[in-house]
Amino acid sequence: MGKKEKGSSHSIRPVSKRPPGWCKYTPEEVEAMVVKLAKEGHPPSKIGVLLRDRHGIPLVKPIVGRSITRVLKEAGLAPPIPEDFNTLLEKAARLHVHLEKNKGDLHNKRAVQLVEAKIYKLARYYKREGLLPPDWKYQAKIASPL
Repeated sequence: MGKKEKGSSHSIRPVSKRPPGWCKYTPEEVEAMVVKLAKEGHPPSKIGVLLRDRHGIPLVKPIVGRSITRVLKEAGLAPPIPEDFNTLLEKAARLHVHLEKNKGDLHNKRAVQLVEAKIYKLARYYKREGLLPPDWKYQAKIASPL
């Protein structure tokens, strides 16, 4: 049986709000890289990972003064709905396709319920914040209860 404690090994974001001294990119260069990667079709989270791994930019916000999504919004390249919300919608769709093929999969029926609960909760928040239209509604496929 496994232990109940979680491991503590993970990466930690930099504490300082200022850009690191070893990062020699100007804000204009970083903005240009963000826009270029967005035009290639990468989502904001992937842009951050690519900038970190390819160019050694730990965070965009201390260098540019704005987040990646804010830079994309100003350039007119922001996704129509928030990335985390879109990911949940895709996950729910994948689970529904799986359940159509495997109707007796009780674990994934529960997973659909949990994902859809997150969708409803995030939808309320994004409607309140104005990121989703007030009349937006999630059309869930009705799965039989456990």
